[in-house]
Amino acid sequence: MDKIRPVSDLRNHFAEISRQVHETKEPVFLTKNGYGDMVVLSMEAYEELRLDSEVYQKLLEAEEGYRLQGKTYSSKEVLKELKESLKNV
Repeated sequence: MDKIRPVSDLRNHFAEISRQVHETKEPVFLTKNGYGDMVVLSMEAYEELRLDSEVYQKLLEAEEGYRLQGKTYSSKEVLKELKESLKNV
């Protein structure tokens, strides 16, 4: 099925587009006068995309922190710190 459609299809074929984005979990790109205008995505797919973006941002922040500080921690060190901090709660 087409993933690029004119924006008028949103009004004229809303149920079909809604079914498509939910079944495929893929976006439908809408054009206006032949140019990209909007993207329609199911809420579930949007939330997954948002979560992926947040995780990626956290990884970038961690890399930047390492670049600035140059210090790393082993998994054992992290678990030890975590357990100790939980004891104090």
